[in-house]
Parts: sequence; C-alpha cells; structure tokens
Amino acid sequence: MRILKYLFLLLLLSIVALSIFVATQKGNFSVERSKIINSPKSSIYNFVNDFNNWKDWNSLAVEDSLIIITLSQNTIGNGSTLSWEAEQGDGDIQTVNIKENDSISQKMNFNGNSADVVMNFKDTLGKTKVTWKAKGKMGFLFKVLTTFNGGAEKIFGLMFEKSLVNLDKKLDYEINTYSVKVNGLTNYPETFYLAQTFTSEFSKVGKNSGIVFSKITKFCEENNISISGKPFIIYRTYDNTNELTKLSICIPIKDPIFISEGSDISSDTLKPFQAIKTTLTGDYSHTKKALDKALAYFRSKYIKPDTSFSHIEVFAIGKKEINNPSKWTTEIYYPIKQRVVAKPTEIIPQTTEEVAPKPPVEKEIPSEF
Repeated sequence: MRILKYLFLLLLLSIVALSIFVATQKGNFSVERSKIINSPKSSIYNFVNDFNNWKDWNSLAVEDSLIIITLSQNTIGNGSTLSWEAEQGDGDIQTVNIKENDSISQKMNFNGNSADVVMNFKDTLGKTKVTWKAKGKMGFLFKVLTTFNGGAEKIFGLMFEKSLVNLDKKLDYEINTYSVKVNGLTNYPETFYLAQTFTSEFSKVGKNSGIVFSKITKFCEENNISISGKPFIIYRTYDNTNELTKLSICIPIKDPIFISEGSDISSDTLKPFQAIKTTLTGDYSHTKKALDKALAYFRSKYIKPDTSFSHIEVFAIGKKEINNPSKWTTEIYYPIKQRVVAKPTEIIPQTTEEVAPKPPVEKEIPSEF
C-alpha cells in the first residue's frame, strides 16, 4: 500500500514538473518553407487566393476525406474566410491583405494557436518560388504536443512541405494541361448586353473582369433583368506593344433595356457577324497561344479581319462551373471583313440570315452606380 502511495506521489510530481516545464517553454514560433513550383506566378496566386481551391492542396484537407469545410460567401481576396473541422483539429483562416501576383497575408487559428501567415510568389527561371511563412503563439495543449513531437517548427514545417508538394502537383497538371483548336468559320448571333468599358493593362484584365462580372450580375439581380448566356469580353483595341487594351466586360441579357445617364454600366447590342472561331481548353494563362494560333490561321487562309474591334472572348466554361482550370473553355471570335459562304465542313451553328433587332423594353432602369 505504501509503495502505491509513493508511486502515485511520484506520478503526481512528474505531472507537475512536466506542466511547469511545458508552461515555461517559449510560446512563440516561427516557421518558413519554400518550394519551386512549375507554374506561372499569376496562376499560382489566383489559385491560392481562392478558398474554393484550399481542399485540393492543403495537407489538412488532402489527407482527411472526412474534413468539414465552411466557406464565406466571398471566397477570393480580402475578407474571405474558411473554417474546418477535422481529425487533426479545428481551425479557421481569413485573408487580410493581398498584393496581386506578389503575396497573400492571412490570420489563422488552429487548435488554440494563432498565427500570422504570409505566402510570397517570385518568378524564377520560368517557374515560381513560393515561400510560406507563419509566426504565432502556441496554446498550452499544443506546447505539450510539440514537446513530444519535435516542436512547432517540425509540426507546422511538415504541414507546409506537404501542402506545397500538393500545390505543385495540382497546378502542374491543371495549369499546364491545355489545348487550342481553330474551329473555322462561324456566325456570331445578335446579342444584347450590359457592359462596363475602360482601358486596362493586359496583366490586370483577369482581376478587372472578375470584379465587373460580379458587379453587373448583381445589377441584373436587383433590377430583375434576365441574363441570357455566358459572360464575354469585347476587346475593342489590342495593343501588343504597350500591352494595353480598351475593352468592354459584358453580360448578355435577354432583351435590350435603357439605363439612365451617368452610369458606368451601359446597355448595347452586338450585331451579327461572321468570325473565325478558336477554342482554348485550359487555364487563361494560355490565351496568348490561342490568339497567336487564330491569327496564324488568318494569314494562312488570306482572310482579312474586320478592324471595327479586335476580338471577343466568351467564357463558355469557367471557374463558376468547374474548379479545374484544365477543363475551362474559352471561345475566341475574330471578326472577318468579307461575307463568306460556308462550306459544308465549316462550322455554322447559327443561321446566316440577318436578324432584325428587337425593340427595346419600354422601361428605364435607374443606375445605382
């Protein structure tokens, strides 16, 4: 009996000693890992910046098929949040600051530990160096865990290493798998649309289009305007030398409407025209390859383009329909000058007859912009 007392006392003293030891350990931690990823910087930034993709590369989600993930309504950029319940613990993360194609800063809580997390992106020999850093404080229970598992550096470091490997594998396939096909002659139908028109650098078209598409879609919802078709961009000018374009970011609508003056959203009609259609299947980073192939087709067939505008890009299948960039479909239409009678083998999905424009709906939609 006395031996049991001594054993119990020894155990109690051991627990107290361990608690004191753990409590006196530094609660701060700093972890950093880097990896060269075989994808363009902009593609990696856009992929990581959208919490919809988190489950496809973060090791917490990849290794736990039963993880429960909750996303905020906005999943991209500042203010977006993600929380999870998993076997390894629960947590949440919020994006607090972004620098386009440069860095993403976030606040993370995980099993009672808080951390400031930053991911930086740097071009390197045609690839991208991704550096992931975390600085934070550990709770008592996590101190106990790290004491027996090599410290926070090892635990978080291993999580970062696995996640970066997953990110590389995912993007190596999803971003770099693409195809370009020149479909040939087609007729583009009359289209009524709402748009915002401005001049943009090539590198900012993706960001700007996402913002404007959401803005016009919300405008349609608030004013009961029926959307009819996929979003598209009209490139009115396309200056390769200075990498500048004047463009209209458009949402097609069922019927034409009037919008009051002073709005930055306009209502217009795209008249029917003949075009050379080219289809890009894959990430938007390959758009230039598709444009080059389409223009090469023009030269090989001695076809004269219509210079009233440069071209149109229709986002037939995008990130709203599917999360895999390798399956996105962008249809590119270059207008041609002469009227051509199509051969049976050429693509003519619409009638070649000119369609008279429908009369505008007799109502005015007040602008809120």
